[in-house]
Amino acid sequence: MSTEGKDIEVICPHCKSRNLIYDYDRAEIVCSICGSVIDDKLMDPGPEWRAFDDEQKERRTRVGAPITYAVHDKGLSTIIDIKLRSGLPIGKLNQFMNLRRLQSRSRLSSAKDRNLALALRTIMEVVSALNLPKSVLETASVVYRKALENNRVKGRSIKSMAAAAVYLACHLCKHARTLDELSRISMMDKKEIGRSYRSLIKDLTITVTPIPPNSYVKHIAKPLQLPASAELIAYRIVEIARSLRITNGKNPTGIAAAALYMASIISGCRKTQREIAEAANVTEVTVRNRYANLAREIQVDIYV
Repeated sequence: MSTEGKDIEVICPHCKSRNLIYDYDRAEIVCSICGSVIDDKLMDPGPEWRAFDDEQKERRTRVGAPITYAVHDKGLSTIIDIKLRSGLPIGKLNQFMNLRRLQSRSRLSSAKDRNLALALRTIMEVVSALNLPKSVLETASVVYRKALENNRVKGRSIKSMAAAAVYLACHLCKHARTLDELSRISMMDKKEIGRSYRSLIKDLTITVTPIPPNSYVKHIAKPLQLPASAELIAYRIVEIARSLRITNGKNPTGIAAAALYMASIISGCRKTQREIAEAANVTEVTVRNRYANLAREIQVDIYV
C-alpha cells in the first residue's frame, strides 16, 4: 500500500497517534503507527488517469468545457453539429439541418437573451483587443449580467454598457486601462462610456478604488521600449511619491508618466516629454507639471 501523502490533523482513536497520512491510491486516512483506517469515505476530485502532455490531457478527458459567464448560456447548452458526408442521405441531412436551426433559435428566444449575447460578444472583442486576462472577461460578464437582471441597461446603448462593464472590471481587477483606449477600441464616445460607467457603479452599488499609479508604469513603458532598469526606477519613484502623499488627488496616469520621464533621464535612456505624453495619452503640460512636482518634493537634482 502506498503511503505517499500529506499529514492530516486527526487523532487516531486506537493508539491516539497524530501520525496520520492520506493514502492517494485508496483515498483513505491511515494511521502510520498501528495501520488503522480512520476514514474510508474520502473522495478524490481529480481524474483517475495521468497525462504527460496537452494532447493526452485533451484526449483522455471526458467532460466538457468549464462553466463561463462570458457566454450567454454559460456554455451549458448542447449544440447540434453536423458533418457533411458523402454517404448521408439527403433526407437525413435536411432533418439534421432543420433541427440545428430550431435549436439555434431556441437558445436566443427572448429579447433578454439576444441582448446578453450581443453584449457578451462585444465584451469579448474589447477584452481581446486590449489583451486583458480572462479574469477581466469574467468580471465584466458578471457585471453586465447583474445590470441586465436589475433592468439597468434600458435606454442605453448595448455597446456603451459593455465597454463600461470592461472598464469597471479593469478597476476591480487592478488592470490599468483608460477611457480613451476603451473609446478607441469599442468605437464609442468617451463621454457615453463614462456615463454608462457611473450608472453601473450607482445602480449596482459597487465600491471602486482608484488604480494606483504604479499599475500604469508598465502599460506606458511598453510602447516606449524602455529597459527594465528604467521601469524599476519609475516604480521606486512612484512608491516614494505615494509614501509622501504626493499622488493624492492627482491623475495616476500623469504621475506614472512623470515618473517614467524622470526614470528615463536617470537611466540614460532619455525620452522626450512628447513621447511620454503620447504613450500615456496625456498632455505635455501634465507631464511637465507632474515632473516638476516630483523632482521638487522628492528633492532629486536632474540636469536635462
